Amino acid sequence: MASINDIANEFIREEIEEFLEESDEIALAIDTFAQATPAMQDISAALIDGDHHTVDELTEAALEDGTEALEIMDDGLIAGMGIVGIKFRENFIFVPEVLACARAMKAGMQHIEPILSDSGIEPIGTVIMGTVKGDLHDIGKNLCIMMLRGAGFVVHDLGVDTSEDEFIEAVEEYEAPILGMSALLTTTMPNMGKTIDAFIDEDLREEVKIMVGGAPVTQTFADDMGADGYGKDALACVALAKQFLEAPDEEW
Repeated sequence: MASINDIANEFIREEIEEFLEESDEIALAIDTFAQATPAMQDISAALIDGDHHTVDELTEAALEDGTEALEIMDDGLIAGMGIVGIKFRENFIFVPEVLACARAMKAGMQHIEPILSDSGIEPIGTVIMGTVKGDLHDIGKNLCIMMLRGAGFVVHDLGVDTSEDEFIEAVEEYEAPILGMSALLTTTMPNMGKTIDAFIDEDLREEVKIMVGGAPVTQTFADDMGADGYGKDALACVALAKQFLEAPDEEW
């Protein structure tokens, strides 16, 4: 079993010790970064710090040194963004910091995405994402989308203030097996249930797995609304989407 001392990058060790509180998340972070090369840890550290120039330079240098694009994406960019997602969820950082980290991830992905596209790697699944009707918040949703795309999903982003009909039309148009809904306001959370009811009314509920998330959303609320799953952050969102594909008939 890896220990925090197996992580070469001091900044990442400090981030884990200072900001991660749940034992399972600490263990996962330690295992993730301990197996990553020092170069990948440096990319993660720069991303967590919101330094897009350094992420850009380190990503380009890693590719020139022969590192595989998938390794850079998984062990550098996605691993770093996982820490960002937890810090945002726990209110250790706020929207300006998250936007800086998102910009850093995009700086790295601009080098990675063309390589992955040219490689012919097939996407693992399709996801529809949107913030529910009446809600204009999208930072958490956008983090989830970046992580989902990094994990190999095709994601169609419906943006904010998304109506029940818009969700239904997108699922039908793209034949998506997974739908993700986000809400930040307690006043808009009930629109998740209204959207699920709309799928039932259209006899489409069995055709799609629905996951929900957002700061005020809980597992209990998700169960009450009839959602198939709840993700507390971007990492959980990706894990849940993968579970839906691997075992579509199980309840989560």
